[in-house]
Amino acid sequence: MTSAKLNSVEEKQNPGQLNSVQLNVVTLVNMERAAAAGSLADAMYMMDNSVGGSGQGTSHLETVCKQGQVLNWIIRPIDMEKRLDGTWPPMPKINNIVFLDTEAGDEEDVAERKIFTELKIYGMPDRMRDKFTPVYYYWAGTVLSTAKPGLYRYRLVVELEQEHTKEKLYLNTVDHPALRVLAV
Repeated sequence: MTSAKLNSVEEKQNPGQLNSVQLNVVTLVNMERAAAAGSLADAMYMMDNSVGGSGQGTSHLETVCKQGQVLNWIIRPIDMEKRLDGTWPPMPKINNIVFLDTEAGDEEDVAERKIFTELKIYGMPDRMRDKFTPVYYYWAGTVLSTAKPGLYRYRLVVELEQEHTKEKLYLNTVDHPALRVLAV
C-alpha cells in the first residue's frame, strides 16, 4: 500500500474507536428525600469508573473521558429491596442530559455545540424485578471524536416516580457534574 493510500485509510477511521473501554457514571438517588424536598440537593450521589476524576460520592462529579469514548449514565434509588407488602420502591429515570454553555460564563444556558451522540434511555421493566436481578435505568452515548478537549458541565433532568400517585416529579441537578474530555 502506498503511503498516500495508507494516510487516506487512517483519516477515514474514527480515532475515538481506539478507546474501547466504556465508562459508567452511577447516580444513586434518595427518593424519599428528593420527593419531600422537591429537589435533588443532598439527595443525589454520583460515582464513576474513570481514572483521575474527582467528586466521587457527590453531586458534582467530574468524569475524565476521551474523545470517542462510550459513557453509560446509570441511575437507581438507594433503596432497591422489595418491601414486606410485596411492592417495590419508586424508581428514578434520567429524562435528559443537557450540556451547558460554560464558554459563555452562564452555566444555566444550554450549549450550542454538540459534544455527545446520544443513544438515549434504556431500562428494565419493573415486572422483571427480583432479588437477583438489579433493575435500573441508564442513558448511553458517545463523546464525539471531534469534541474539543476541555471541561463540559451538564445537568441531569431526572424523572422520579412518587409514592401513591401516578404523577411524576421532574427535577434538575443543582450542582453541575462535568466531563473532562481528553484528546485521543
